[in-house]
Amino acid sequence: MVKTESDNPPKFNQYLDAKGLNCPLPILKSKVLLNKMSAGEILLVEATDPHSQVDFEAYCARTGHEIIYSSLSGDIYSFTIKRAHDPKKI
Repeated sequence: MVKTESDNPPKFNQYLDAKGLNCPLPILKSKVLLNKMSAGEILLVEATDPHSQVDFEAYCARTGHEIIYSSLSGDIYSFTIKRAHDPKKI
């Protein structure tokens, strides 16, 4: 995780509830939203897929988007992602 749960999560522009969805749906739905967002805007994603941590880290590394906050509370993974100015296409 990028930050601890005691840190305050940043404000966000868009929210995606991906709870109950398995790979690759949380990433695919995030990609659709991020493509519609402006550079520098923030997307908050909540997911329950245990592989989502690895999936989002890999996706952001490949595209240039930045995970600026992540946490785990119970079985809910939260990712706050800053949209890249010029994301790489994958």
